Parts: sequence; structure tokens; C-alpha cells
Amino acid sequence: MALHCMKVSRMINQNAFRCIALSTQRSQSTATNDKLITTEVNSKTGFVTVSFNRPKAHNSFTLEMLQEFASTLDEVDSKNSRGMILTTTSENVFTTGYDIKELVDPDPERLWNLHATYLDCCHKLFYSLFPTAAAINGHAIGGGSYFAKACEYRVILPNCKIGMNETQLGIAIPKTAILTMKNIISAREVEKAVTFGYVYPSEEALKVGLVDEIATDKADAIAKCEAFLLKFRKVPPLARGLTKQYFRMNIADMILAEKQKDVDVFVKSILDPKNQRVFKSFLSR
Repeated sequence: MALHCMKVSRMINQNAFRCIALSTQRSQSTATNDKLITTEVNSKTGFVTVSFNRPKAHNSFTLEMLQEFASTLDEVDSKNSRGMILTTTSENVFTTGYDIKELVDPDPERLWNLHATYLDCCHKLFYSLFPTAAAINGHAIGGGSYFAKACEYRVILPNCKIGMNETQLGIAIPKTAILTMKNIISAREVEKAVTFGYVYPSEEALKVGLVDEIATDKADAIAKCEAFLLKFRKVPPLARGLTKQYFRMNIADMILAEKQKDVDVFVKSILDPKNQRVFKSFLSR
């Protein structure tokens, strides 16, 4: 991995800290301007498209947004969906992770709930019975990139970045996030990426196997995700879903087992005075 990425990473860090860090389907939709998560069901395929809907803040996560995402995942599961596509209503950002306003002088209890809810979402998505695919129609940086990695298939647009840059910001990357990434690409590649805080350009992400395809635009990305999900049409859903869970069980169990520790470490790191000074300096820009 070339060290020239440091300049790119600094640029991404600045953008992510400013905000920390629709589907073209045709039928039933919950898309409203005030919803932080929107859903749209394709009546022909039964696939549901779930979109992060906070574009003016680069889809950065607040506690309320994560709570809504968790509820949405529960709803998709309860309706026995044939498949889910995760994307955003933004034109150039998938998500930049946490909203920095959640991290500056936070209430400790709210901060604890913020990360605990994030981990709950990670578990629900990673361990879902239904098939999942991500149409990554913009930069996927920091903790937000985990949701793309938790999906079974990833399609990214050209000239985007994907990766976890937390180590460059003074935040340790959780073990569960590292193991999920190791579920996709080689352990050696993961170690280099997470210790450096590297974010991959689209073409390099495809080369190392972090994403499966590059699309020309969002509509093409959605179509490629649909094509992947359609491959399971003749596979009994329950057998497919349980097999997926057996394969992912060790990591899924660890997300729950390590949750208390991960949250405690996260809260301690965010409240550290050195990190607070860094957060405030970016917020003031």
C-alpha cells in the first residue's frame, strides 16, 4: 500500500470530521423528507431498498438515526424479505460514520447508547437471515463502512473511497470490525489497512476483493445488487439464511460478547481530553 495515500487520508479525515465521521425502485415507499432511514419495496422482486437519508450531513450517524436503522432492520426481518439493498439518498457520500456533534462534549450515557446501538445494528445486518447487498453510491468512511462490509455483496461507484480511518483519528478499530473485514479479504491486507487507517479507492477496493463490482452510476449499482440477490431465487430462503448464519456465527457471537468492552473502550477514547481537543478543532473549521 503506497504511502501517497496519507494525503488522501488527511483529506478524507477532514471531510469525515466535519460531519463524522434513491433507490429507483417502483413501488411501496416510506421515503419522506423527515425520515432518517427510508425503505422502498420492489413489488416485482420483493427486494427492499433501505437508504440512509441524511444527505446534508453526509449521512453521519446520530443516536436517533441508528435507532431508526435498527428498527428498520427488525422490520425487514419480520416481513421475511427476499433480499435487502443498502444505499443512500446522497449523491456522493454513502456515510462518514458518527456525526462529530455526537462526539464533542457528549453526555456519557448518550455516548454509550450511541455506540451500543451502532453495534446492535452491526449484529442485525451481519447476521441477518435475508440476503443483503450494498450499492455504495459515494464515500464509505469510518464506522459507516462497516455496514457495507456486513452485506454479502458490495457494488461501488467509480472515484469513491471505502475504509476505516479511525486509527488516524486516535480511535482504536474494534475487534469485531477487524474480523468482519477478514471475512472478506486476507488477514495481511486487513492488518495493513486498519493499523494505518487506510481508505481504498474504488479500483483498489475491487482489486483486493473488498468490493465485488464497480458500477457506472447508482442505477447500475442497484441493478447489479438485484442481479446478485436474484441468484438465490431458487434456493430455499430458510436453508440459505441458516447456512449464512452458521458461516458467520463466530463473528456474530463475538459482536455480542465483546459489546460491553467495545462500548467502554469507545467511550473512554472519545472522552479523552486529547481527542476532545481534536474533535473541537475540526468542528470549529
